[in-house]
Amino acid sequence: MILNLRVDHKIADIQSMEVIAKDIDDLFAELQEKYSIGEYIEISTCNRKEYYIHNNNIPEDDELLSHENVSIVIDYGQSAVMHLLRMTSGLESMIIGEDQILGQVKDAKNNAIKNHHCGKVLDTIFTKAIHVGQVVRNKTRINKGSVSIGSAAIDLAEKHIGSLVDKSVLVIGAGKMGKLVAKALAEKDLKAIFVANRTYYVAVNLAEDLGGEAILFNDLEKYLTTADLVISATSAPHPVITKDRLLKCGRNYETLMMVDIANPRDISEDVCELGVKSFNIDDLREIAEINTNLRRKEFVEAESIINEEFILLKESFKIMEFDKLLGNLRASMEDIRQRETQKANVKLADVDGSVKILDNLTNSIVNKIFYDISKKVKKAAKDENEDILAACEYIFN
Repeated sequence: MILNLRVDHKIADIQSMEVIAKDIDDLFAELQEKYSIGEYIEISTCNRKEYYIHNNNIPEDDELLSHENVSIVIDYGQSAVMHLLRMTSGLESMIIGEDQILGQVKDAKNNAIKNHHCGKVLDTIFTKAIHVGQVVRNKTRINKGSVSIGSAAIDLAEKHIGSLVDKSVLVIGAGKMGKLVAKALAEKDLKAIFVANRTYYVAVNLAEDLGGEAILFNDLEKYLTTADLVISATSAPHPVITKDRLLKCGRNYETLMMVDIANPRDISEDVCELGVKSFNIDDLREIAEINTNLRRKEFVEAESIINEEFILLKESFKIMEFDKLLGNLRASMEDIRQRETQKANVKLADVDGSVKILDNLTNSIVNKIFYDISKKVKKAAKDENEDILAACEYIFN
């Protein structure tokens, strides 16, 4: 069974998501302890927390899955797989069509492989999901234009403080999300742009790409004093900007806008008490809705591609179910062939070249018999001919 546990931007705001993500971790830990889950992939981004689990021992009516937290979505089987295909295609993102989720899913899969908890089933599903995401982006315009959390943050800023021309911008965090912000800022005629990161050389590399200046993380107060816009996207487990930290700057706080696109949040809520215009991921929803409306006509084609690829995936799984059976049958036939060939070799010991001739002959016979069997069993699996498949399992097992 494929099981998906998740919370995302569709059902929770940023504050709730932080709490529910921990609940999902706890739920997974309980399932892990009870069922010894060996095959799973975890996806964690600013807008979602998900687990994909393959385990045939977990019943759908297990009391653990009747979770008290109604904000945890639990999907099974085809519903779980379809959600994954839609997600990699960009249809489940806050910013419809954004490309970052595709990379995040790839990273999650690679991490699971590295840590030895991605088996054949999830590997097949995720490989297909990544392929579907690529096909949708190649065959539709779902990702054309400005589509990322970073670009949405800039759009939000311009909506509230106007043009960024001659503005001083401070970007905190030079990871993947920080780079998306930087990419969107690169098109603006800024007065100055500063990049802060706990690892200084990472900030230097990003600042060089922007024509900006890298600063030491410990010098944030100095640059918070002159910034018009601050966009924060670190992976810190706690706020990096608080009311107390801002108070050290001694500036007119009402002219400062801050956008927090981190999860957990980088900017504490109490900064608003100073008059700062403070926004977070939840405030991007209006920008996201505009983006969704612009791309709505691409949905039909994208969903058509997803449905077609899902059918192909189901067919491949039907065949996979019988691959082990066919493998065992082939091994059994090979064992019989070798035993009978050895008996015949004894009887034909005096005939020159008999060993090679007999080996080639018996090998050819087995290959031809097995080819026909394999071809027909796979066709029955593809056609969902349950009577033939049941008979195969009975005869060959």
